[in-house]
Amino acid sequence: MSEQAIETRLFIDNEFVPSQTEPTFPLYNPATEHHVADIHQAGILDIDAAVAAAERAFPSWRDKPITEKAPLFGKLSQLILRDADELWNLERVAMGRTYGFSKFEIQGCSGIFAQHATLALNVAGSSSLNTPGMVTFTLKQPFGVVAGIIPWNVSLIMFAMKVAPAIATGNCVIIKSSEKSPLGVLKIAALIKEAGFPPGVVNIVTGAGPKAGSLIAHHMKIRKVAFTGSISVGKKILAASANSNLKKVTLELGGKSPAIIFEDADLEQAVRSVEFSIHHNSGQHCQANSRVFVHRSISDSFIQKLLELFNSRKIGNPEDKSVFQGPQGDRIQRDRIVSILQRGQNDGKVICGGKASSIDDKGFFIEPTIITDVADESILMTEEIFGPVVIVNVFDTDDEVLFRANNTEYGLYSSVYTRNVERALKFAKFLEAGAVGLNCSAPTQGLDMPVGGWKQSGIGREMHMYSLENYLETNLGFESSMAS
Repeated sequence: MSEQAIETRLFIDNEFVPSQTEPTFPLYNPATEHHVADIHQAGILDIDAAVAAAERAFPSWRDKPITEKAPLFGKLSQLILRDADELWNLERVAMGRTYGFSKFEIQGCSGIFAQHATLALNVAGSSSLNTPGMVTFTLKQPFGVVAGIIPWNVSLIMFAMKVAPAIATGNCVIIKSSEKSPLGVLKIAALIKEAGFPPGVVNIVTGAGPKAGSLIAHHMKIRKVAFTGSISVGKKILAASANSNLKKVTLELGGKSPAIIFEDADLEQAVRSVEFSIHHNSGQHCQANSRVFVHRSISDSFIQKLLELFNSRKIGNPEDKSVFQGPQGDRIQRDRIVSILQRGQNDGKVICGGKASSIDDKGFFIEPTIITDVADESILMTEEIFGPVVIVNVFDTDDEVLFRANNTEYGLYSSVYTRNVERALKFAKFLEAGAVGLNCSAPTQGLDMPVGGWKQSGIGREMHMYSLENYLETNLGFESSMAS
């Protein structure tokens, strides 16, 4: 893929435009360290232009019948699948995305837009005759201009999760893509125009969070923002909302997800699921089972089988479609993981990995890592590492493991492996997480079910009908039948 073929500009009012004031950001292939492109970064003039475009588009988009909107979603869904190979190559050179993971992500992105083609038909208010002499009703109304700030690790799915419900409910949206992984998103921008969406309905800006993200979070004409990323940045966005126009905020802020393997579990299934959860996308997944608790009676067998599966995975440059684990997203991410491992190096027993690696002395790779016997207060157990690093500890009783699994400020996803239905349902109820997988692990998710976290893992829910409500205001109407 030539550098000239890569679009790096901002997408405003259905046109690609350069940044008006900000310098470009150099993007490097994390597998080879080769320069890929220079990415345009948005400043205040660019954000204002995107907001103005969305404001112009809003009245006609809001009032467009769903029968005219729905075909646009369906067309975009098909265009994404048509250009799947190009999208993978863009994600590969920007983020080191493997073919297998990109195939999964692109299908998910396409599916979300297809799902929203008619999902807005379910948006409705309510009416009541319970007030004597009056007919009362509620209306669901779009905010107008809304925004989404998406992370670099699964940018295509996150783009769809923010854009589809926003525009399905009649809003116009501004998306800030990470400057680290904008290429696939900007390709979809071209497909949005090709699908026939009117100018200004979807606008895409790129740039670093402290600048572009902060401008969006503080903007007085943006009425709602959805963010996926770290707890620390999520708190800044909440503060920005309070210090600006009290825009509505939904947050998904990562996890330190436990997997509990009981003595009666299907051991082979548990090993396969947990390994895939922590290893796919190079461990860069907020729901990944990074804390594993195994019943003492089966712990040796579990660790041995997990080690064998880790060692069987092919690591390398994702240009090879058979590679399972590519690099971390960039040098910063690789170095952050190494720093956490070094700080916790004396907190447990390293079974395998634990260091950075490279391919032909290039690339930002991390060895697949298993560490056992780690204290619950260790940084390895409390910090979201965001790499192919799994901590495996043993437990003896149900009460003990429930307490330890919940002993975290995160609450995004949990997994339980057992053949005991009563025990499974008990843990589904008492695990403090937005989702609990029974005999399955992330990224398994119900297509029509909500995604979101407890505690500091977030505020609000996304996906399907649960997401639509985030982009709607409710107002009351009433009519007195007794009025003269």
